[in-house]
Amino acid sequence: MASLGLALSLLAGGLAPAALAAQVTDLRGRTVTVPEQVRKISIDDGRFLVALALIEPDPVKRLAAWPRDVHRIGNATYAQYVQRFPALDKLPQVASSAGSFNLESVLSAAPDVAVVSLDSGPSDTQVAQLQAAGIAVVFIDFFNNPFKNQERSLRILGELTGAQARADAFIAFRRQHMDRIAERVAKIAPDQRPTVFLEAHAGMTNDCCNSPGKGNMGDYIDAVGGHNIGADVLKSATGKLNIEYVISRDPKIYIATGGAHLEKAGGLVLGAGYDEARARASLAAIARRQGIAQLTAVKTGHAYGLAHQLINSPIDIVAIEAFATWIHPELFGGIDPARTLAEINQKFLAVPYEGAGWVSLK
Repeated sequence: MASLGLALSLLAGGLAPAALAAQVTDLRGRTVTVPEQVRKISIDDGRFLVALALIEPDPVKRLAAWPRDVHRIGNATYAQYVQRFPALDKLPQVASSAGSFNLESVLSAAPDVAVVSLDSGPSDTQVAQLQAAGIAVVFIDFFNNPFKNQERSLRILGELTGAQARADAFIAFRRQHMDRIAERVAKIAPDQRPTVFLEAHAGMTNDCCNSPGKGNMGDYIDAVGGHNIGADVLKSATGKLNIEYVISRDPKIYIATGGAHLEKAGGLVLGAGYDEARARASLAAIARRQGIAQLTAVKTGHAYGLAHQLINSPIDIVAIEAFATWIHPELFGGIDPARTLAEINQKFLAVPYEGAGWVSLK
């Protein structure tokens, strides 16, 4: 009876929430104590908003702050979110994972949990300072190693928001589509992997060419049975290839990524806010550049464009399926990324993805 009396006194005194706690294991392997009911979180990457939209009917209501890195989701997509959830436009701003972590902005926003990016979030000292202020810190990752970390990260967001069932449903959906591809790729002999050149942010600058190396975007090419020529010379996840090297390899497949952020530079534009005709015209202009136009892939029509926001994205399964149908069209008959995206829009996303997310030169 004494323990019951103590519990009642704690409830009456408003101290019960401290006793009501849950634990999550983040991507650093840290066991983090969080409130049993998390009311507010902050995020340091706008793409986490898309992840929340997969599992929450209102992905904004639980946000205490976000980095306002609109370029990571695109202006048109941002406008869609603000139209649907006007509160997004009024949220406090915290630092983006692309820059230095700003402790004061997170303390000012006072979330229950700061959800931060693996390898680019706060230092250990800053984590300790946040925890001392009553803010739990949880590391997740959709981008550095999506094949290893995406499921775990979405499940963590589900645990924090109480949306475990919806998170598990999308994880099962993505895994089913991934397994279908993996089963077919397992039958491909090493010498049957066509060479692929992926030019990231095509047309951003006059010099050539941004390319994935080992890991990151290059993993998508490997996963669908292609051979990324960037991985043969770049030791890091991303880097630059000179055009002479690209021409000497004469890849069988050319894939360019771009988006609205390249409009002013005259680069590849597609994705939300662009229709297929505009996207194809932009890809054709990119493909006419000196050196790129000489590639066999371009001459034979095996040149493609992808919205950069779809790669290293919580909905990257659409990009993976597009890559698969481009690199091995004979092997991946019946796989339709447009149908997959329509299903994601219908069953999961609170704000549907719109626009020409990918396009072929033909």
